[in-house]
Amino acid sequence: MIQQDFLEIIIQHQQNSLALKDVGMRRERLAALPDVENYVLIVSGIRRCGKSTLLNQLLREKHSNAFYVNFDDPRLYDFEISDFQKLDVVIVEAGCRVLVFDEIQVIKGWERYVRQKLDENFRVFVTGSNASLLSRELGTSLTGRHLTTELFPFSFSEFCCFKDYKADEEAVKEYMRMGGFPEFLKTGLEEILVALLEDILVRDIAIRFGIKDVRSLKRLTLYLLANIGNLTSANKLREPSGIGSVTTVLEYLSHLEQSYLFSFVPMFDYSLKRQAVNPKKIYAADLGLVMANVRKIKGDEGHKLENMVYNFLRMKYKDIYYHRGIGECDFIVLDRGEVIKAVQVCLNLNTDNREREFAGLTDALRTYRLSEGMVVTLSQEDWFEIDNFKIEVVPAFRFLM
Repeated sequence: MIQQDFLEIIIQHQQNSLALKDVGMRRERLAALPDVENYVLIVSGIRRCGKSTLLNQLLREKHSNAFYVNFDDPRLYDFEISDFQKLDVVIVEAGCRVLVFDEIQVIKGWERYVRQKLDENFRVFVTGSNASLLSRELGTSLTGRHLTTELFPFSFSEFCCFKDYKADEEAVKEYMRMGGFPEFLKTGLEEILVALLEDILVRDIAIRFGIKDVRSLKRLTLYLLANIGNLTSANKLREPSGIGSVTTVLEYLSHLEQSYLFSFVPMFDYSLKRQAVNPKKIYAADLGLVMANVRKIKGDEGHKLENMVYNFLRMKYKDIYYHRGIGECDFIVLDRGEVIKAVQVCLNLNTDNREREFAGLTDALRTYRLSEGMVVTLSQEDWFEIDNFKIEVVPAFRFLM
């Protein structure tokens, strides 16, 4: 529980801070944000990727008098659902009809309050650092009354714009090293990314889900960061994580994915059961986060490039798989249930690996009845025609743009 006068002071401080905050570089996602009355807009994404800044940009353009509350403020850690009545008083006194609730998912029952404000004809915008905001946590209160969008760290094109780099091979290497978290790109201080990982593990996962064995959670996380691009399963992760129970490993993996730290990409199969039992590929949300927290990753540059390509695809598509048949293909992309792309990633095509890489890609093209595919490399560019399939070899700096 929180005192009324203290709540008013905190919100006033937050409003003043938001007004003084630099809106930063205009995010690409801004143009695609839905802005529809009678719906709450939910922006979800990993902590510190720029969700608050994105909404601030939207507010400056369209809703300059919005009422803002950041529930992740330590001064509001005692906020309870009953305190929403006190918040109503502050909102009435402010006279605002547009409400912005930052990281509201930390308050249990928040969706009922948001639904109430919608019914009172307020415009409502919400941010959160957990992917379950997009579905499970909304319950019945907001069914049919919310629009959702995801925000990620800077894309390669945003990175180049922010750093004033020409989009070329050297920029790809720098992006591979630094990633796309705005605050880190401003300062270059790796401690920011180390602290970010700690915040996600402790505040977004351990505290929220009552996990007491934070050491094992962190050990598992660091192992996953060091193994991006590799296949794994819950059973294989028991030993390196020091967690004896497969059920507990699966639980931790779910939390890590929901917090946007990792994606675990399954093998494509029309059978969901076969998808579930086959190993999954590990990809991290950001390569800067990887580089700041582990000394060396297995597979090194090739797996970093693969992770980078995955993150680019993930910004555009939700249904991404890998293919395994006669050969293997890194990415199979579905849109509305239909396979639309097959993408292979190879740091450098050469006489030693070209046959293997093309065999995996053409096997995928044949399996899903596609006529052309793509191989993303660090710097090579070419065209091939193999078994009547067209294969484009694309340098990463072109693909990522």
